Amino acid sequence: MKDIQTSTSKARILVVEDEHPMRQALHDCLTDNGYRVIAATDGSSGLTLALKEKPDLVLLDIMMPQLSGITVCESLRQAGASMPILMLTAKSQIEDRVTGLDAGSDDYLTKPFSTAELLARVRALLRRKKNSEKPTLLEWDNILIDLARHQSTRNGRPLELTTREYAMLSLLAQAEGAPVSRDEFLDRVWGVTAFPSTRTVDTHILQLRKKIERDPAKPQWILTVHGIGYRLARWC
Repeated sequence: MKDIQTSTSKARILVVEDEHPMRQALHDCLTDNGYRVIAATDGSSGLTLALKEKPDLVLLDIMMPQLSGITVCESLRQAGASMPILMLTAKSQIEDRVTGLDAGSDDYLTKPFSTAELLARVRALLRRKKNSEKPTLLEWDNILIDLARHQSTRNGRPLELTTREYAMLSLLAQAEGAPVSRDEFLDRVWGVTAFPSTRTVDTHILQLRKKIERDPAKPQWILTVHGIGYRLARWC
C-alpha cells in the first residue's frame, strides 16, 4: 500500500545492498511510494554511484563484499558528500550502531524492520536535508544571481534567465565544483516524464553561457568536463 505522504516524492535514493531479495524489496517499497531508486550490489559500485549520481539519500547495508558499508560511508564523508546516509544491518549490538554513526551515517536501522519504520526514517532524513538547504547566491563579474528568488542581474540589469537555466545553475551550485553529468541534468531539470537527448543539455548550456560569460567561446565559469558534463568554476 502506498504511503500518501511520499507518493508524489521525486527524491532520488541509492540502495546499496548485496542480497538480491532485500535489494528488490527495498526497490519495490521505495518506488511504490514515489521515490526514484538506483541500486548497487556491492560497496565498491555503491561508492562510485554515490559520488557520480549524488542521490538525495543513501540506504547502505553494512555487511557487503569488496567494501563494507562502514568503509563506503567513511569514504563518502571524506570526499565531502553530504547526503543523508541510513545504515541497514542485521547487527544489533550498541557498538555496531556507534561505529556506523561515527563513520558518518545519519541514522541506523536494524534488520528485520517494518516498511512503515523504513519510510518514516526516510521521510525524516529527507526533511532534515531539505531544512538544512539554504538559498544560494552566486556573484561574479558584476553578475548577481539569486537562485532561490529566480532573480539575476549584470550591472543591475536583468539577465532574463529561463526557469530551466536557473534550475541548471542551481544544480551546478549544489555540486560545489564537482561535475554534473548530462544524464543528471536531464533527470533533475527535465524530469523522468520528458525524453530529451543529452544534446539538449549542451544547447541550454550554450545559451546560458551567452548570458553569463564574458566570452562564451572561452567560458570561465561553466566549464566542460569532457566525457561527463559540466561544473561551476567559482565553487572550486
